[in-house]
Amino acid sequence: MSIDSDLFENLMNFTSQNSPKFILHLNDKNYDLIDVSIENSSVPVNEPTTRGGVYFSGKFAYKMKGVLKDLSVVPLLTKKMLGPNTEFGELKISTLIELDDKPISLEIFTNLTNSVQTPDSIELSMIIINLKSL
Repeated sequence: MSIDSDLFENLMNFTSQNSPKFILHLNDKNYDLIDVSIENSSVPVNEPTTRGGVYFSGKFAYKMKGVLKDLSVVPLLTKKMLGPNTEFGELKISTLIELDDKPISLEIFTNLTNSVQTPDSIELSMIIINLKSL
């Protein structure tokens, strides 16, 4: 995994100070991702390792959390999360931030690591694996 740390820092700072719109793109549909938080935090491993033989994890990870209000996405997410299946599909999320007073479109690619469903929403916990400016 190679993420531009400056771009990531800008995304993290902009998200904490503003409320940019995040869109989850899944099966040719778009879903609003709200209450998004992004951070760089430690992972409970002693050294870089391959987790479950499926994805690589370093000692630190770029993590993202967000909430979906549209529960129709739940069956689609089970196909993306490790556990119910042997494949670990990427989730694509897009947003628009400002950098030096200019709008920058970003695509964020994540692996879904956990989800918590309530009667009216689902909270996603993800690890960012790629970040691209368009």
